[in-house]
Amino acid sequence: MDVNGDVTLYNSPELRAMLVALLKEKRNARVIVNLTNVKYIDSAGVASLVEGLKLSRELKSSFALFGLQRSPRQVLELTHLVKVFTIFETEPEALAG
Repeated sequence: MDVNGDVTLYNSPELRAMLVALLKEKRNARVIVNLTNVKYIDSAGVASLVEGLKLSRELKSSFALFGLQRSPRQVLELTHLVKVFTIFETEPEALAG
């Protein structure tokens, strides 16, 4: 799933809805979120990603992120969520992982 632009309180509900659709409705066994084009993510955006991760665990699906820019990576590091999410640097690594 490709995410483009800043992920904030205003558009995080759309991210959440897309993750729920991929996991619950389409029953994807694996969801990989491409954050290459995300330069900023706020707490609402992080909450949407956490919700996607939680849902994937409930449904026994895998969930990974890749392509974190500096600012989003710092947010996940400060909140210690880098230890919770599976994070890859590149798409090929994420697909292989």
